[in-house]
Amino acid sequence: MSEEIIGVVKTYFSKVGVAALEVTHGKISLGNTLKIKGHTTHFEMTVGSMQKDKQAILEAEIGDVIGIKVPERVRENDTVIKVTP
Repeated sequence: MSEEIIGVVKTYFSKVGVAALEVTHGKISLGNTLKIKGHTTHFEMTVGSMQKDKQAILEAEIGDVIGIKVPERVRENDTVIKVTP
């Protein structure tokens, strides 16, 4: 299993449980496994849906700021890591 830092959390919308992520390396696709790590954050999740500019997307590339539903609270500047088998 390999891990690659792929982005950073920009903000978290607590009422809807959505994180805004900036993709800084590589790509994120539906079904990818992500780890989100920070000072008090550490969990793994599968990407079930993504949005860019309020439109559903299947893939995000470098420079995109996307919204994804997350199972736990995240914080600004948490690291987003893509896990590949």
